[in-house]
Amino acid sequence: MNLQDTLSNFVKQAVKADFNVELETVEFQATRKEFAGDITVVIFPMLRFIKGNPVQIGETIGQYLVKEVEDVKAFNVVKGFLNVEINDSYYTNFFNSIKADEKFGFVAPSPKDKAIMVEYSSPNTNKPLHLGHVRNNLLGYSVAEILKASGKKVYKTQIINDRGIHICKSMLAWQRFGNDETPESTGLKGDKLVGNYYVKFDQEYKKEIESLVAEGQSVEDAKKNAPLLLAAQEMLLKWEAGDENVVALWSKMNTWVYDGFDITYTNLGVDFDNLYYESNTYLLGKEFVEQGLQSGVFQKEDDGSVWCDLTEEGLDKKIVQRSDGTAVYMTQDIGTAIQRIKDYPDVGGMVYTVGNEQDYHFQVLFLILKKLGFDWAKNLYHLSYGMVDLPSGKMKSREGTVVDADDLIDDMANTAEEISEELGKLDGYTNDEKKELYKTIGLGALKYYILKVDPKKRILFDPKESIDFQGNTGPFIQYTYARIQSILRKADLTSEVTGITELHPKEKELIKQIQLFPEVVQSAADNHSPALIANYTYELVKEFNSFYQNVSILGADNENEKALRVHLSNTVANTIKNGFSLLGIQVPARM
Repeated sequence: MNLQDTLSNFVKQAVKADFNVELETVEFQATRKEFAGDITVVIFPMLRFIKGNPVQIGETIGQYLVKEVEDVKAFNVVKGFLNVEINDSYYTNFFNSIKADEKFGFVAPSPKDKAIMVEYSSPNTNKPLHLGHVRNNLLGYSVAEILKASGKKVYKTQIINDRGIHICKSMLAWQRFGNDETPESTGLKGDKLVGNYYVKFDQEYKKEIESLVAEGQSVEDAKKNAPLLLAAQEMLLKWEAGDENVVALWSKMNTWVYDGFDITYTNLGVDFDNLYYESNTYLLGKEFVEQGLQSGVFQKEDDGSVWCDLTEEGLDKKIVQRSDGTAVYMTQDIGTAIQRIKDYPDVGGMVYTVGNEQDYHFQVLFLILKKLGFDWAKNLYHLSYGMVDLPSGKMKSREGTVVDADDLIDDMANTAEEISEELGKLDGYTNDEKKELYKTIGLGALKYYILKVDPKKRILFDPKESIDFQGNTGPFIQYTYARIQSILRKADLTSEVTGITELHPKEKELIKQIQLFPEVVQSAADNHSPALIANYTYELVKEFNSFYQNVSILGADNENEKALRVHLSNTVANTIKNGFSLLGIQVPARM
């Protein structure tokens, strides 16, 4: 039982004994720096149940805690806040119990618990991954790792959008203008080559529209009648009919794209346990439309289309099958969710990492699955996130103005190189070591900058601002980790910590910060928020740097004190490493 739980029980006992009131909860907060104390009991919420002066109530509870709780040393009351001081022995005992635990804060999965499936990335196969996909991948991967650390079994997945008119546009443009180019003949990654033809389609399509308008058609008619678009629509019909040549072209170009995606995923440091393809799943769900009709969840209109009426839940009517019997996206998503549970019977919930423009879609999807009677539907979560903007403005794939993910990763490494060279921190490194370090710093800067922001917020991403060795940045935290490793290379980690009865205030504050880590991991899992891990790690690093500046580690007054500070530094380093691993960020041993 942690300190807060212990104190909560004794506060409830005190209130029962002295005021004959049974409290359900006790509110705590960190003690403000200007007051003595380690943890604060907030008295004000108790005034709903206890009549009296909050200062007097705090005094009564404080006296009870000093008398009954071995670890409570003293207390003071400021207005409605009871500041409790804890004996140093409590913190030394805690630290000794965890200092050898390299995975402190992580929970092993329970075989009794249902697994969670986390979906992220889910790109289209008509273009390479861009900055928006980067945020999606980093969020999804990090949330999956955090859920694992909190004690859940996790499957990481994606559904690849490999069919539809946008795919046919790239295929048609390559067929018309590609002169049989391949990734091998051009030296381009396959996803980039295919993406170039998506842009080419848009360029040629606009020329045709201009030509038709010049002939007297309206802009709207010209957009519908452009020969290139009509040809793409015809190609889609052929694909759906299984035309041998179209399917062969589709398969060849998609393979190019997958090979390109794999390189980007590797460079970004994300992975998947399994993959789903829209070309396999787009018809799923139709059998459940029939079941929904029989159970009254869905209704058929006069034209034969099938709808789900959600007006009583404050939403609208949603189509789940067209009048010609074909599936819509909602039908497919219903079927895919059900299929995943069939494929992985131990899964009891899913997390969908998708931008906030799809908020309504997932609200409807989850509600329909509940209405269809699936118990696991209550454990579905839409990890909704805001878009990523650049100082230069919005990105558009079809116009070729996106920030390519591969280019961004390279640019981050190059920026890290420029700044590192200016600071002159890398004397004695080989060129290969420098190159690897630049990539680690650049990726760390990118990931941290994106993940430290609450997922729901929109981000203005500034690459140069993200690579700063001061402030709330990835490189600042990485540098602190490397500084600790430098200390540890000169120290003896085999020495035991014994006979410590009194802590330096900076030692105590650092142990208190370490103690919070398991709670932060659980909170980040509950809230699907890597930002909580990122900002906790930054606070830990700030606390360590204050400790480092105020006490001598290797030059401590005696061997016990030195051993404590060395082990404390090592535990901080492990916690930084563990926290950053949940964000998918590596920490270098030297910088």
